[in-house]
Amino acid sequence: MAHILIADDEPKIRAVIREYAEFEGHTVTEAADGMQAIECVRQEDFDVAVVDIMMPRLDGYSACKEIRKLKDIPIIMLSARGEEYDKLFGFEIGIDDYMVKPFSPKELMARIKVVVSRHQGAAGQQDILEFGGLVIDMPGRQVKIDGEPAKMTPKEYDLLFYLVRNKNIAFSREQLLQDVWGYDFFGDDRTVDTHIKMLRSNLGKYRSHIVTLRGMGYKFEA
Repeated sequence: MAHILIADDEPKIRAVIREYAEFEGHTVTEAADGMQAIECVRQEDFDVAVVDIMMPRLDGYSACKEIRKLKDIPIIMLSARGEEYDKLFGFEIGIDDYMVKPFSPKELMARIKVVVSRHQGAAGQQDILEFGGLVIDMPGRQVKIDGEPAKMTPKEYDLLFYLVRNKNIAFSREQLLQDVWGYDFFGDDRTVDTHIKMLRSNLGKYRSHIVTLRGMGYKFEA
């Protein structure tokens, strides 16, 4: 079972999530604002964090950035706004999932299960692969380019590791959304293109390993 951090300034929402989470056997810690959430992460280890965007003292986006500096924790973001820009910005700073209020607590529990399972599975991989000067350390969740660590968001790591584990296999954008994000994305599939663009930028001269398949999607070519 998972240890869940719930960061939301609405007590009723925290109470509902806690009720469903504890019913499924999870442990819950609550935070009423972004600053409190960061302090919780400093003091405890969590399997996943559910973070609202609009919170006092420190908003959800800023809280997520600070949490990422402290620990590699999967993050599901909550928001009353469902605009594509908000979702894409969230994914760009490294969140793992995004839900729009009002939401189904049962669906949130399902997404928590997927995110935690995916994160634990990635951590359990025992592969360290080398492609010339590109070294991909899956258990350490680290990528080195000619000996220097690359700086990537957690979702970029997830996407790269997935493509590398399935190297030379072609994937459509829809397949990548389903397998890497774990659910059907609300909107179009441009979020995959956005993450591929950022990933290629971070890979530098090794960007050519990620091949675009016109009219379909992408693959990692070894």
